[in-house]
Amino acid sequence: MYNTIEIMDAGLSCLVEKLGIVGAEQFISVIKRENFDYTAWQRSYFDEMDDGEFMTAAAEYAENHPHRGKGQRI
Repeated sequence: MYNTIEIMDAGLSCLVEKLGIVGAEQFISVIKRENFDYTAWQRSYFDEMDDGEFMTAAAEYAENHPHRGKGQRI
């Protein structure tokens, strides 16, 4: 399990890698300003997909974004 500092560091690193420093700052600003609830958003987003659509999207994502982290894929 990660501690808070490790989670924050990993998350910010991902944001900067994908969005650049300015985009990462914009993302954080939007999240804070909008009082964003990721869990609620994720639930509404994925609940709209049928099982086949979800499985296809997950398989495509896994193929296009291979795991390159320090952990093991199980």
